[in-house]
Amino acid sequence: MKFAVLSLPTIPASPKERERLRPIAHRTDKWQQMIDENVELAQMLDDYGWDAYTFPEHQLHTEGHEIGFSIALGMHILDRTKRIKVGPIGYVLPTWNPIRLAVETAWLDQLSKGRTIVGFARGYQHRWFNLYGQHIGVQVATSAGDEQDQFNRRVFEEVFRILKLAWSEEAFSYDGEFYKVPFPYEGCPWPPYEMTATMGAPGEIGEEIYGDRLLHKISVVPKPYQKPHPKLFQAFSLSEATARWCARESICPVMLISYPELARKNALAHYEEAQKAGRTDVREPGNDMGALRQIYIANSREEALELADRGLAGYGWRTFWGYYGFYEAFRLPGQEGEIPWTLDQMEKAHYLYAGTVDDIKRKLEEMVKACNPEWLVWWIDQGFLPLPVVKRQLEIFSEKIMPEFKG
Repeated sequence: MKFAVLSLPTIPASPKERERLRPIAHRTDKWQQMIDENVELAQMLDDYGWDAYTFPEHQLHTEGHEIGFSIALGMHILDRTKRIKVGPIGYVLPTWNPIRLAVETAWLDQLSKGRTIVGFARGYQHRWFNLYGQHIGVQVATSAGDEQDQFNRRVFEEVFRILKLAWSEEAFSYDGEFYKVPFPYEGCPWPPYEMTATMGAPGEIGEEIYGDRLLHKISVVPKPYQKPHPKLFQAFSLSEATARWCARESICPVMLISYPELARKNALAHYEEAQKAGRTDVREPGNDMGALRQIYIANSREEALELADRGLAGYGWRTFWGYYGFYEAFRLPGQEGEIPWTLDQMEKAHYLYAGTVDDIKRKLEEMVKACNPEWLVWWIDQGFLPLPVVKRQLEIFSEKIMPEFKG
């Protein structure tokens, strides 16, 4: 198994402090504390041999709960670590121009000499998503299969297709529903066409259409350091359809579904689809899949649950994430009605791991038996619990639990 952490990252503060200093995300001193905490945690995990330090991409959180990823933050952490990979899980594709994203991700991969990952998401937070997506008219994914959700999916998949073309070695054109490459698609004005025809990428100025002196294809630079591109992830997946799509596209889905029977079903679907696609790297169910979990380690289960209640699993879900419908991931087989986002429900769904070192080992063994994911992604409590507490949790896991599962 490979190990990654997901940090939001979060402006460190108690709930009362957030109210007293509102909006806390305007405070430079708190931003510096948040940046320093993430560097310190990344350095510690780098030393312990973790595989990746990751973030979601979210914006405009004046409450300070989910600052999100930026290329600048990624490079800052990469500059201060030695081997751990850094990147988002993931970029909210419908809000990005695909060519600009291809350039930005390749720059980060080149500057870090291949120490990056790239994750994708469809987006769910209205405050910033609708703002960024207004020119196309795309809105957040609803997971309901309605018109808005289908439109979001079409934009997402088109941006993804263009990204993969942009990362390749060839000049290309693309006539899509939302994007034209180049633009205008019929030919882009390019006065130094003679230079490009003799020194640029073959095909940008095609010989057969040289006479019109227009650019007919685009070749994106830089190309990623990793060929053909960094490791790809999909966040945070619920459905069998997503597992199958990721299998066809060689993307590692990080599954939020955690109940063993349901997690096994998604792993089998992913494996089946990967075999149909001829993927030799997926040799058994769970290969090239990830599992998102929240973990709390203490001297007793009661003490661990108290930490969880103060942190992300309790306070975070009660005040924010529970309102977005993610608790559907915790629905048990046969369970009807509204699903609570309580710690008890999360435990029953096998998403929340709270207890002693031996308790956590048993829960991980159950997970391996059910779906055997190649990646474990731990959503850590940076900014929600004091830094020494978060560090101690990760130290215990790294020293007493991870060695039995790594590899």
